[in-house]
Amino acid sequence: MQLPQPIAKSIVVTGASSGFGRATAMWMLAEGRQVFATVRKAADRDALVNDAEKAGWAERLTVVICDITRAEDVRALADAVATKTGRLDALVNNAGGAWAVPLELLPVDDLRAQLEVNTVAQHAVTQALLPSLRAARGTIINVSSIGGQFSAPGNGAYSASKFALEALSDALRVELAPFGVRVVLIEPAASRTNIWETSTARVQPTLDAHAEGEYAPLLRSFARLARRQEANGFPPQRFAALVARILATPRPHARYTIPPYYGMLLAVARFVPARLRDVMMRRALHW
Repeated sequence: MQLPQPIAKSIVVTGASSGFGRATAMWMLAEGRQVFATVRKAADRDALVNDAEKAGWAERLTVVICDITRAEDVRALADAVATKTGRLDALVNNAGGAWAVPLELLPVDDLRAQLEVNTVAQHAVTQALLPSLRAARGTIINVSSIGGQFSAPGNGAYSASKFALEALSDALRVELAPFGVRVVLIEPAASRTNIWETSTARVQPTLDAHAEGEYAPLLRSFARLARRQEANGFPPQRFAALVARILATPRPHARYTIPPYYGMLLAVARFVPARLRDVMMRRALHW
């Protein structure tokens, strides 16, 4: 008599077209998991499937074209998970974006879009997948940022969205504890992904309109700092390895900062008077 094959542990990774999401999806496939990966473009779906086929993992990969800000796309993602497995061991809320521009110059609609994609849509995805997560007593990993603990000039809207995500995560962690569902935050520092390159392209009309205005020195300093941080940032595979470690831990921490020493820097920064922090930031940005 042939015994039935055990069902592979399942995971949803949003924003899997590049960066953290793609690295995590591939790492989870290598571990033998059933992976549901979301992307927004058919070309990104095809590229991800092609890489999985080359590695011999394609049968465990389901790629869903999903804009997480669209309710119908989120419902389709939840239906795909429910139909294929009925249970979900992990969710990595990674999809998101950044509108990096001084707040005086930021159109209100862009602020709404920032909060929508980084906060409201994350909640929508979590809510839609919670029945499957509760069935597996699974783990939710919300991808925040060191910007979710510390707001800097030119980054206020992004930090606001991540501060809010942290608040939602803190509440959700306690609310879901009786059901055995764990909620974990990852707070990455700068990494070698394309998030800020994409951000610059997104707000380029605003940047162009004010290239010679009062904020020009700050815009130049911020762009220079962002390029330097990304060039020297950690590779996305380190993020994927951290996700794997969290999922292998029976009682994970509430927060993980990557690289870890940024957690110590943030802890020290909390004891620095706000006015002194402001002066230090202005000097760093020549502002």
